[in-house]
Amino acid sequence: MAYTYDRILTNVDIDDAEMRIRDALAKNGFGILTEIDVKATMKKKIGAEMEPYRILGACNPEMAHKAIEIEPRVGAMLPCNVILRKVDGGTEISAIDPVASMQAIDNDQMHKVAGEVRDMMRAAVDAA
Repeated sequence: MAYTYDRILTNVDIDDAEMRIRDALAKNGFGILTEIDVKATMKKKIGAEMEPYRILGACNPEMAHKAIEIEPRVGAMLPCNVILRKVDGGTEISAIDPVASMQAIDNDQMHKVAGEVRDMMRAAVDAA
């Protein structure tokens, strides 16, 4: 089972791709809770050089609330991460597949919520 849903934006730089995915996520009810510039962090912490790579922690409050009510410890698996990374010819956007990540939880209600969130995330990635 794939654990991410991916799309390459051809001839789009990472800054433009980030603006596009932020807008698409917002239109699908997600806000950004965390932002990590992995390239800058690796350079600062260990002196490593790498291509642009960013992680956005996206959260849909209504869906997160439903999930926490079903399984209070699910917060250890939140928010839903979306990565942006430079690839040949453009920028790749990869969003976590909540269905794959929630397989560890033996709860059919949680799997239903995860499926709804997956559909919302895919819609955002497709719209970016």
